[in-house]
Amino acid sequence: MASSAAAAVTLGGKGAALSPAAVYALSLGLASPAIDASALKSLSTRAPSPQETPASLGAALAALAPAESRAAAAVLLNKLLLTASDSASALITAATATRLAESLDVAAALPLGSRDEAAVAAASAPVAVALAALIDSCAAPLARVADAVAALSCEAARGDAAAFDVPASGDGLSAKDEADVAADIMMLVFGSKLVGSAGGAPAPAAATFAKVPTVNGIFREAVRALHARVRIELNAPVKLGKRDAGETGAGKEEALVVLATQLARAVQALCKLSISRARLCAESIADADLREKLTNGVSIDDLKGMLDRALIDSDAVSVLKGVYNHLLKFRDFLAWEAAVAMAVIEGDSSIEKPQAGVENEVGSSAEKPQAGGEKGKGDKKNKKKKTLGKGTSAVLMLLRDHVTKGNAIASVNSALVAEWGTSLSLLFDPKCSGLESLVEKVKEIVESNEVRRLPKIPKGTRDFGKKQMAIRERVFSIITGVFKMHGATALDTPVFELRETLMGKYGEDSKLIYDLADQGGELCSLRYDLTVPFARYVAMNNISALKRYQIAKVYRRDNPSKGRYREFYQCDFDIAGVYEPMEPDFEVIKVLTELLNQLDIGTYEIKLNHRKLLDGMLEICGVPPQKFRTVCSSIDKLDKQTFEQVKKELVDEKGISNETADEIGNLVKTRGPPLEVLLELRKEGSKFMQNEGSIVALNELEILFKALDKANALDRIVFDLSLARGLDYYTGVIYEAVFKGATQVGSIAAGGRYDNLVGMFSGKQIPAVGVSLGIERVFAIMEQQEKERNEMIRATETEVLVSILGKDLTLAAELVSELWSAGIKAEFKLTTRVTNHIKYALQSGIPWMVLVGESEIQKGSVKLKDVKANQEEEVARKDFVQELKKRLSKP
Repeated sequence: MASSAAAAVTLGGKGAALSPAAVYALSLGLASPAIDASALKSLSTRAPSPQETPASLGAALAALAPAESRAAAAVLLNKLLLTASDSASALITAATATRLAESLDVAAALPLGSRDEAAVAAASAPVAVALAALIDSCAAPLARVADAVAALSCEAARGDAAAFDVPASGDGLSAKDEADVAADIMMLVFGSKLVGSAGGAPAPAAATFAKVPTVNGIFREAVRALHARVRIELNAPVKLGKRDAGETGAGKEEALVVLATQLARAVQALCKLSISRARLCAESIADADLREKLTNGVSIDDLKGMLDRALIDSDAVSVLKGVYNHLLKFRDFLAWEAAVAMAVIEGDSSIEKPQAGVENEVGSSAEKPQAGGEKGKGDKKNKKKKTLGKGTSAVLMLLRDHVTKGNAIASVNSALVAEWGTSLSLLFDPKCSGLESLVEKVKEIVESNEVRRLPKIPKGTRDFGKKQMAIRERVFSIITGVFKMHGATALDTPVFELRETLMGKYGEDSKLIYDLADQGGELCSLRYDLTVPFARYVAMNNISALKRYQIAKVYRRDNPSKGRYREFYQCDFDIAGVYEPMEPDFEVIKVLTELLNQLDIGTYEIKLNHRKLLDGMLEICGVPPQKFRTVCSSIDKLDKQTFEQVKKELVDEKGISNETADEIGNLVKTRGPPLEVLLELRKEGSKFMQNEGSIVALNELEILFKALDKANALDRIVFDLSLARGLDYYTGVIYEAVFKGATQVGSIAAGGRYDNLVGMFSGKQIPAVGVSLGIERVFAIMEQQEKERNEMIRATETEVLVSILGKDLTLAAELVSELWSAGIKAEFKLTTRVTNHIKYALQSGIPWMVLVGESEIQKGSVKLKDVKANQEEEVARKDFVQELKKRLSKP
């Protein structure tokens, strides 16, 4: 920060944002304000009309220190400029803005020069925002520093690395910040020979360090929440006339107080933990006098009542000032802890001290025991010293260089440690340029990824290698061919949608939607499927009829398992528009049977039901209409759970009586060939024939089944009353394809009619029906089949390998280019060993080779080799392309 002393902070500029760090610099005079040229033009040159100072502003100013007053002036000036630029009708005078910029003193700019200026001052709560910005500026770097000091103390106290084994589950059931802190500290101590493994540290030390990820993680979370709010309050213009200015300002103050209070609670926990770690470090010092002085160097009594005094005040300014002072106290505690940890490490002769320009070798200091467990002669003299972790070594060097100014440390005593503490407290102040270097160094270390060495992919995702991609491309080609055969057109939609687009469409599965982090813009989520985006597209473009297909990735925050991923492809085929009854339903199901037949995955069945028939069944059983959807979600689990398990959920969680649940159980057992089950449900005395919705469904199913029978597609269909499909938007026929082979993957395709989904977006009802193929599960089946057949999967379509028995790239370029120009898929390879050429061709499944060595060059010929038959034929150089085209049967 000191390096920016001569810098100017531009205020009111469009596209530029005022940061908490800039407010801090302005408050201390490390930077000066400059009004943006475009903002200056939006100011009024009218003579000021003195206004009464808002009561809230006048009272707040009286309680401010000079630096805090300058910060408030900077915030108010920026708000005035932003409001003037945002609204042409806002009357903000150049005189007021100039006085504020020149003096950075709110009092000097009073009285304000217009009613609008007074409204901005009241609505923007500049004093509270300025104090919150100062808190933010000091707290943000301490989040990194706190982790680094905790890691250094862990080294000094020889703590247990198991305390930082906090994996992130990714299922929303673990605290991300806690896991991140643990991972960062593991990076800092990586390579240490001081930090023990599980069970190696004393119980008090283990318990103390086990709290670090949680407490530091809560601090990170509180800092981030405050920062997000401060960023908004610093840079959002005041909308004059929208709300009462006084109430608006009071609301902002209250929000900042809530967030600052949360931060203060986290700081209180950090202070206590820092003192505990400092004492743990001091206990390892052999010198009793020094140990006692360092143990009692700071006292927990210093915290007593401090937080309560800060929070008990009723006005926002007093609370924020108290929180700021509490943060400064934590800075002192953290500096003392770092000084004690440094003293322990510097005074321990068994620890190898890091030197500038010398990188610790991991494991270099490991002691090598002699055979038989006895120490060798002169072992005491040659005993290798313990090394710090690579990250903590770098941190220690930075801290040591700061406190010693490069001088050697003769001996460690309490006075020296106290001096170090004072020096480090100044280092942890944002105005010290060394703080930025320390924070950047810590960030560089924790992002270096040395602990894992190799990167990994998130749970529920997968990479696809060349052989897998070959299968995928073939499958996509088959699927696209079937879709196009039915006249479908391609469509692509964004991978993320507005959150409001997706919410309320998936029933209980809405909890699986991936929400994107709010970065101050629109609230967005990753798409859960392709159907809702399709409905949104139809509604948004006022389309009355469309037959489309889409192959794209979707995302679900599900628990990963075999065949179940968080990122996966869906292949959708949908028909939207008004048609004759069952016309599009028939074609969609026919498309599904053609897809599964052409993919040749083996035996499958398509379970089919009707949503109106399902609702009729629930009505017959006595289920209240408001519980239809939630009961359907339970019934939908029957393919994975027994009816007893589903019944327990219906009774215990969803309030269905035992009698009703048993009646549902009897009916959902109905399944079999479509026309036979249809006949059974329509026989005389059937309860379904007494239900209006069921009659409509059965009539539609009769039309559908007869059409599928004529299209030779009915033999794969099973009429199954247990099929429920939990998604809220289905209104008619529903179906689900299930693989019946040895590879257990569950459902491989599903779909149905959704007549109301488009209308949820536009109000205009456009009926639609579609199917979605779960391609990842199909891939799993096909990959297993390839393994069982033991067939070679070719990753490329290369037809010819041009093999130059040497290193003549020019010759290779000439020959292979002729093949490419002739439309022949070819590769080339340069090596003198002919066996390497043949091995590559065999491994890649390339059928033909063009071999060229010295003798072929001299004779003006090449050798054509049939790899599979292991036969060679020499042909003239000028004819080799035509000869290969004949052998490859190319025109």
